[in-house]
Amino acid sequence: MRVLVTGATAPFGAALVRALVEEPAVERVLGCAVGARGAELPDDDDRFGYHPIDLVRARAVHDLLWGPVRDAGVDAIVHAAQHRDPAARGRRVHALNVEATRQLLLACERHPTIRHVVVRSSADVYAVRASEPNLLDEDAPLDLDPAAPQWRRDRVEADLTACARLGTTPVRVTVLRCAELLAPGTGSQLWDYLRSRVCLRPLGFDPMLNVLSMADAVEAFRRALTRGAQGVFNVPGADTLPLSRVIARWGRLDVPVPGPLLAPLYRLRARGLGLTFRYDLNLSRFHFGGVLDGRRAAEILGYRPTHPIAWPVPRR
Repeated sequence: MRVLVTGATAPFGAALVRALVEEPAVERVLGCAVGARGAELPDDDDRFGYHPIDLVRARAVHDLLWGPVRDAGVDAIVHAAQHRDPAARGRRVHALNVEATRQLLLACERHPTIRHVVVRSSADVYAVRASEPNLLDEDAPLDLDPAAPQWRRDRVEADLTACARLGTTPVRVTVLRCAELLAPGTGSQLWDYLRSRVCLRPLGFDPMLNVLSMADAVEAFRRALTRGAQGVFNVPGADTLPLSRVIARWGRLDVPVPGPLLAPLYRLRARGLGLTFRYDLNLSRFHFGGVLDGRRAAEILGYRPTHPIAWPVPRR
């Protein structure tokens, strides 16, 4: 197997590249992202090569796919590139989140060597509300609210774009809807939320959350590649616990606050401290929760989360 990983300089992309370089079933790994590669990636050798590329430029993508990718005989792509700033808006952000996914999938259908595309999606695409079950399987409704922030709308559109190719293309398409990856530099809203010494949560609500470690995220994608299964799969993490316990295990002070005050208070926090947590993006799950049902991934991919988060405060 020969694999291309997009978004290779982001923390998840770099971790996946390192794991694939060590995977016996993988002969060659290519990575691509905007700008120069960092020290987190392996040195160029017979098994890895890096190509700086802007995925929103169609010509650059064409030159990559019909140049180094074809020459290397790449047969699988992991599309992991996403804009990680929840405040970012506009055409260029949409182009990276959605149009790059669409163009990449269409190009792969015509490519002479690519046979499998694995698309990174997230649990954020699901509609979390009081009327829906807390355990979300792959058939749970998606959040199609046109008034949702662009950050969420883009993720839903990219997910649907990939799902629309299932069964209609000669290329196998696998969509992995991952639980929140609780790690720095990943765009995790919960990670940013926990950076404050005091964590405000809605008074009277203590929803269940599920979080994913980097090791389990990498393992899920490795299994998706090596099993070659097509379809949509939830990727839960090993830790499921109420929000109050998340705060306690992170060593933060838990302060319940009336719900209507939280959005303006966190807007002030963002302006004053330059942090990125947005309560409007987390309102539903901070009230109602939502945990991914991972049975399909367990049965077909053989994926089961086994690496808990390294919580700063030990379990008591």
